[in-house]
Amino acid sequence: MQVSIETTTGLERRLTVGIPAARVDDEVEKRLKQATKTVRLNGFRKGNVPLKVVKQRYGAGVRQEVLGEVLSQSFQQAVQQENVKPAGQPNIETTKMEAGSDVEFVATFEVYPEIELSDFSSISIERPTAEVLDADVENMVEVLRKQQADWKDVERAAIDGDRANIDFNGTKDGEEFEGGKAEGQFLVLGSKSMIPGFEDGVVGMSAGEEKTLSLTFPEDYQAEELQGAAVEFAVKVNSVSEQELPELNDEFFQKYGVEDGDEEKFRTEVKGNMDRELKNATKNKVKNQVMEALVEAHEVSLPAALIAGETEALRGQMLQQFGEAAKNIDAKAMLPDEMFAAQAERRVALGLIVGEVVKNAEIQVDAERVRGMVDELASTYQEPEEVVNYYYNNQQLLAGVESAVLEDQVVDYILEKANVSDVASSYDDVIKQFEIANMFLAHHSRAD
Repeated sequence: MQVSIETTTGLERRLTVGIPAARVDDEVEKRLKQATKTVRLNGFRKGNVPLKVVKQRYGAGVRQEVLGEVLSQSFQQAVQQENVKPAGQPNIETTKMEAGSDVEFVATFEVYPEIELSDFSSISIERPTAEVLDADVENMVEVLRKQQADWKDVERAAIDGDRANIDFNGTKDGEEFEGGKAEGQFLVLGSKSMIPGFEDGVVGMSAGEEKTLSLTFPEDYQAEELQGAAVEFAVKVNSVSEQELPELNDEFFQKYGVEDGDEEKFRTEVKGNMDRELKNATKNKVKNQVMEALVEAHEVSLPAALIAGETEALRGQMLQQFGEAAKNIDAKAMLPDEMFAAQAERRVALGLIVGEVVKNAEIQVDAERVRGMVDELASTYQEPEEVVNYYYNNQQLLAGVESAVLEDQVVDYILEKANVSDVASSYDDVIKQFEIANMFLAHHSRAD
C-alpha cells in the first residue's frame, strides 16, 4: 500500500492511498466462489451454480462491497502509518478503481490541533466560602411556604405582594398593538413581570377601579417596534387577593417528603438540601472560572468538523425542549447554525484543551469518585440502591458520570497549580433563593 500525505490549509490534510489490485480482486474472487455454494438461481441446483454465472449476476455488487471495506480499512491503516488523528469523517474520492488495476483514492480530512499548554500558575481563581446559617434556613422555609400559599380576596386597595386580577388594553399613538391586551389576567404586584411602572400603577387600586397608565417600553424590549415607545394602558382591576401562607404542620411537611417528623426534622431536611446545593454551587462557580481561564489562556485552531458536530448537538438539545412540536419544525431554518456558533466553538475549544490536560497529566478516571457521585445522585431518591444499580447497568449514564468526574479531576489539577484565593461569602452570594427552592422541590418530586 502506497501512502502520501500533504497539508492543504490549516488543519486540513490530503491523503493519497494506492492499493494493489490483488487485494481487491482476490477478495472479490473469494466471495464469488463462496457464493456459488449458497446462491439459488433458476435452472441450477443449489451449490452447482457456475462461477461465470455468479460473476455475471453478482460480480459488480460484490466488488462494490469489497471496495467499500478495503477503502475504509486502508484509510485507517494509512492514518496510523502517517501518525495523524482525523477530526471528523473524511471525504473520500476514488480516482482509480477499474478491475485488474491498482485502486487509488484521495481522502481529505481535518486533524486535531497541537496544543501547547500554558503555565497554570498564571491563572487566578476566587473560591467563595460560605455556610448555611439559621437565618438562611428561615428564609428558605418562607420561600417554600409561599410556594404552597393560597390567595384570599380582600376588600381593600392593592399593595405590593398582592395578586390582582386585571383587564388591560395597551395603545400606541391611539392604536392597539400586538400582545398589549388581556382579560382576567392574574398579576402578582412586585413580580416585575410587566414593563417598568405597570405594577407600580396598579398598587393602590381596588376591585372595580379603572385607571390609564402612561408608560414607556424599555429600549431593549424584545419587540423592536415597541422599543422605547410611549404607550398607554387602560387598566381595570377585577379583584385583589392577598397571600395566605400555610401553617408549618404535618400536612405541609409531607408535601416535601418528610412523612414522619416534626418541624425540627423538616428544617433539618431543608438545611441538608441547602448544604448540598451550596456545595455544588461553590464547586460550579470555581469550575466555571477554571474553564474560562483555560479558554482565555490558549489559542486553539478549531476543526470545522468538530464545530459542525457540536452545533448539531446543541440544535438537537434545543429541539428536545419543543417536544412533539419539533416534528413540524424546519430545524435548520428556525435554528440556523449561527445561533450556536459561539457556544459550539467554545465547547470544542474547551474539550480540546481539557483533553490535552488529561493526556499531559496522565489523569485517569477515579472509580471511587465516580461511585461517590453516583451515590450522591441516588441519595435524593427513595430507593437509592436501585438507582445506583441502574447507573452501573447503563453504560451511557455511567459514561456521563465518568466524564463529569474526569472534568472535576482536571479542575483539581489546575487548582493545585493556580493562584487560588478564598473569598468570604454569604449563602445568598453563592446561590439564589429561588434556585435552591426549585431544586429542593425537584428532589422530592422525583422521590414521590
